[in-house]
Amino acid sequence: MIAERLESGRAWPLGASYDGGGVNFAVFSANATAVWLCLFDAMGNETTRMALPERIDEIWHGYLAGAEPGLVYGFRANGPYEPERGHRFNDSKLLLDPYARKLVGQVLWNDAMLGYRYGAKDADLSFDTRDSAPFMVKAAVTSDSFDWDDDKPPCTGWSETVIYEAHVKGLTKLMEAVEPAQRGTYAALAHPSVVAHLKRLGATAIELLPVHAFLQDRQLTEKGLSNYWGYNTLSYFAPEPAYGAADDLRRAIKALHNAGIEVILDVVYNHTCEGSELGPTLSWRGLDNASYYRLVDGDPRHLVNDTGTGNTVNMSHARVAQMAMDSLRYFVQSFHVDGFRFDLGATLGREPAGFDPGCGFFDALRQDPVLAPVKLISEPWDIGPGGYQLGNHPPGFSEWNDRYRDTLRRFWRGDEAQRAELAERLSGSSDFFALRRPSASINYIASHDGATLADLTMYEGKHNEANGEDNRDGVSDNLSRNFGVEGPTDDAKINALRERMKRSLLTALLWSRGTPMLLAGDEFGRTQKGNNNAYCQDNEISWLDWRMAHEGPGESLLAYTARLIKLRRDLPVLREDKFRHGNEIAIGYRDLDWLDERGQELSEENWMDNEARALVMRRTAPRGDGRFDVLALLMNGGEEAMEFVLATELSWRLLVDSAAPEREAADLTAPSCQVEAHGCVMVAAILEPPT
Repeated sequence: MIAERLESGRAWPLGASYDGGGVNFAVFSANATAVWLCLFDAMGNETTRMALPERIDEIWHGYLAGAEPGLVYGFRANGPYEPERGHRFNDSKLLLDPYARKLVGQVLWNDAMLGYRYGAKDADLSFDTRDSAPFMVKAAVTSDSFDWDDDKPPCTGWSETVIYEAHVKGLTKLMEAVEPAQRGTYAALAHPSVVAHLKRLGATAIELLPVHAFLQDRQLTEKGLSNYWGYNTLSYFAPEPAYGAADDLRRAIKALHNAGIEVILDVVYNHTCEGSELGPTLSWRGLDNASYYRLVDGDPRHLVNDTGTGNTVNMSHARVAQMAMDSLRYFVQSFHVDGFRFDLGATLGREPAGFDPGCGFFDALRQDPVLAPVKLISEPWDIGPGGYQLGNHPPGFSEWNDRYRDTLRRFWRGDEAQRAELAERLSGSSDFFALRRPSASINYIASHDGATLADLTMYEGKHNEANGEDNRDGVSDNLSRNFGVEGPTDDAKINALRERMKRSLLTALLWSRGTPMLLAGDEFGRTQKGNNNAYCQDNEISWLDWRMAHEGPGESLLAYTARLIKLRRDLPVLREDKFRHGNEIAIGYRDLDWLDERGQELSEENWMDNEARALVMRRTAPRGDGRFDVLALLMNGGEEAMEFVLATELSWRLLVDSAAPEREAADLTAPSCQVEAHGCVMVAAILEPPT
């Protein structure tokens, strides 16, 4: 029997907490004058409204005896509606608990979701009195009781890590081996075919696009599109229900762990789904707009927009940072997540004066004992002033390296003046990460945000017409090359060049110092048909076509990619997580040498030769038995084949050739090797100690 009135309860933990005898509710608001708990029946009708009786340290709280998991609830908040001062309280609007762990129903777009009268002359300065509850998603009380048995996180070292970036739905929606009802869900992540593919490929971690519950934007739904990627967070604690139940996600993580595969979540704490000051009132805005969001200095009616989404979460506020920290800890402790990739991570490091690597949120992350074992990855930029912060995050972070991405694209498509920049990127980007390790650089050719690997070799322009923005969205320069035809072609010569360029990019990626990341499907040539901003394409444009992995060029590329990853795993030199600076370790050999196609050390003049398209990166490392491993990557970014000269005193063995993927490892009969245009060859030798 649920009590008719609230007891005082306690101010911690935040959210709805079941203790066996009832539920404690606690929610933060510094500026509200009252907060109401609203209960709903199975039909979505509001049955009870009770004021939270206590407020301690800006936390409103109350205890409802007899309440149990499954209880459906929301909040309303009283306070000033003074947009000019940053306050937007409106108790006509039902508010989702920021700590909601399970959602009931969905948002049904209606003008009642706005705190102001849509179309009013004074816009958001007006006040709307319509009840939003009939159109609003609600929260349900939960009680986590999943049996993890002896689940253990793989704890893969950074030097061993190979990341596979994937979308929960897109990964399996077209995978025929998965039962139709499970395709595109959390449950499908644990399917034996998914696990087998990741193991065959050699991926050690799967990085999932957002699984925090997210909102479908009104403007997209009205166009018949959807927020496919999910970078529009509605709840930082509830998994997205469209992919299945929370326990389905837990079971998937458990199965992946059992296979030795880590799970990294892409998280979006830089902004919320409420948009600008003209957006809906769903949760944070109605609870305390002035605390949860950064407001324009001197004009608090408007929100700072360093994220390009209309709002910026105020990580300088202790309670807001606590919300993010509690969310991270919850997914580590309750879901056994192994790491996080922070969308627009530069925003999270912003203090009032700008980006600060010593900001409170970063400090909290670095000292937290629950988060200490997990991987932290930042997307180190946003669109605000001073927003590009590659290399400026504190120790403990790795960062997406777009300089790596762009440099490799430029070199392999044949741009001039790329040798010096390429050398820096291949060797770990010490110009950005010298105070950390090479693994702090997340190296990638393609990610969800942009063109796929295959499209980089097929399209020189963007083809985003399906997004409904007249092809204005997305970057205008992919740094790509179509080799004479825009899109697919039957020309065998062009197709051969395209396949070679894909393999060369992948070879360089798996050769490079740093942490490699693959975009799901790139290993078998997935295409988005030239769309480089498929954020709203929940269809075949975004879903992986697994038939490609089992036929023709796709099957060959998959086998080649797996071979590269196996080489990286088998050869310690390729996984070395230290910067090398060209120190001599054997007579005539440095730990890192840069040579041209003649086998000659590059002079300063050679480095400045803008027309040079050939480069050899040679690594030498002790084997532990007095001998040395010598590995070299021979790269030809030019338009014609080149003959590369190798050290004559060594017996060389070819490991892979991007122009001949079927070519097995074999000893070379002469100290030279031909490298085709836009191709690369990896060779190895053993250097004997002097006698």
